[in-house]
Amino acid sequence: MNGPGAAPAARRSTRAATAPAPDRLTPADRYRELFVEVQSRRVFADSKTFVDCAPRAAPEAILAAYRATCGQPGFDLSAFVHANFELLQPAPSDYVSVPGQPIAAHIEDLWPVLTRQPQEHPPQSSLLQLPHAYVVPGGRFRELYYWDSYFTMLGLAGPAHAPLMRGMVENFAYLIDTYGLVPNGTRSYYLSRSQPPVFALMVELAEQRGAIDALDFLPQLEKEHAHWMQGSDGLAEGQACRRVVRLAGGALLNRYWDARDTPREESWLEDVATAASCDRAPESLYRDIRAACESGWDFSTRWLRDPPAGRHVRGAPHARAATAASLASICTTDILPVDLNAFLHRLERCIGTLAARAGQAALAREFESRAEARRAAIDAFFWNAGQGAYFDHDWRRGEMRDCLTAACVVPLFAGIASPAQAHALSATLSHRLLAHGGLSTTECGSDQQWDQPNGWAALQWMAVRGLADYGHEALSRSIARRWLATVAAVYEREGKLVEKYALRRVEHEDTAGGAGGEYPLQDGFGWTNGVTAALLAEHPQHTAHGCVAHAAAPQHR
Repeated sequence: MNGPGAAPAARRSTRAATAPAPDRLTPADRYRELFVEVQSRRVFADSKTFVDCAPRAAPEAILAAYRATCGQPGFDLSAFVHANFELLQPAPSDYVSVPGQPIAAHIEDLWPVLTRQPQEHPPQSSLLQLPHAYVVPGGRFRELYYWDSYFTMLGLAGPAHAPLMRGMVENFAYLIDTYGLVPNGTRSYYLSRSQPPVFALMVELAEQRGAIDALDFLPQLEKEHAHWMQGSDGLAEGQACRRVVRLAGGALLNRYWDARDTPREESWLEDVATAASCDRAPESLYRDIRAACESGWDFSTRWLRDPPAGRHVRGAPHARAATAASLASICTTDILPVDLNAFLHRLERCIGTLAARAGQAALAREFESRAEARRAAIDAFFWNAGQGAYFDHDWRRGEMRDCLTAACVVPLFAGIASPAQAHALSATLSHRLLAHGGLSTTECGSDQQWDQPNGWAALQWMAVRGLADYGHEALSRSIARRWLATVAAVYEREGKLVEKYALRRVEHEDTAGGAGGEYPLQDGFGWTNGVTAALLAEHPQHTAHGCVAHAAAPQHR
């Protein structure tokens, strides 16, 4: 693997030499009616299980065999599937957390457990092969995920982790070069959508830690930006194309989108059931569900046309019951998200800065202008001075949404807010979203996992860093310390870190991971590990450093 000083041409040639031939066919594409039958008859309890299987023979031969035998008396679909596919289900590894081990040491021990090698990719499965080693989240998530990986990389500090960090950035550059985007995750069924565009953040982080030269990745940063802006040329006011919307007055902003309008293959039965429960055109519903998955917030009342009434009463967490939030009214593609546009502003600034370093003055001016235009649009369409916060914008209705979410911290994290806006937002966060265990995801409580009472590592990190960058150290420290205490309490009792956490005030022995969503709580867990390690390093006196596991727990790979 090349060092940070390697020339860009050498890096690109290395990438091309180690890159496998791309395979864009999804399980639904390959197996057609067999896929539908397996998912509709729930051969596996989790819809993701079948689409992650590896075929034992050529997919064409398996489909032909199914067609030849499925109509015969006594045909056993489950037996056919198990005979023709290898199940790659998550299984406990040989790693078991060590009772008495401090949390920082536990996280350090987990990196090899969660690291995957390119040669482990089974042929003709849905898994997209990559040229370098990478870190997976854990549990049922056994592939590389886009925005998770930036927050995971925060924990890869020190020279020993530089090769892995460099390889991770190279993998994302390879995905952009090969597919034209960074997919949601490295599965063929994710290729129709991306996730929050944080490749620029990865490049900046890896350069800060001496693992890469950011200039080597300027072409991929430009390509990612082009993906998000596809269709913007000539777009009329009030019109949308893919991920781009032109608003009245000419402002150009972005939304989440997915190129397919079919049920998600990894959640096929769930999506079909949602479509059957409402009178919407299925294609519209599926597109909005998929777009919400591109956001990373899958799912939340944030994306619903009419979010449930009733909000969390600060100081009385037990008085608020979770509300059932049906996805039937999901309208993701009608919403311009503040966090997405803040990330794209950061990408545009990064391209402008790197172009200036490379001596490409015209490119630098172009992206400086793009970044400034987006910053002005974010101010105009997302900032609510009366409430002192950023809100998403409904471009079809031409109005600001009224659901306060932790996405409002991303303009701070991206450096967009003015000092006055940061001051107002700090007060709003403290009054409306600060919870006992960290920063709440939204004000609404529901059975969706990106709502109260759950808290997520990525949101804590962006709030902590964004507030600190604007000088609001007290609130930044408070969120960090509350979050570390939450993570440490679960680790102390269960010997593991998990995907999300309940932030409610409970008795110590009842502190638990989060709930809600389409699948059980996952342990592992990549971005929790990365954010927790980074916060522990910034808070050396926090009591979490003295927290040790009381019980051994197998680590799910």
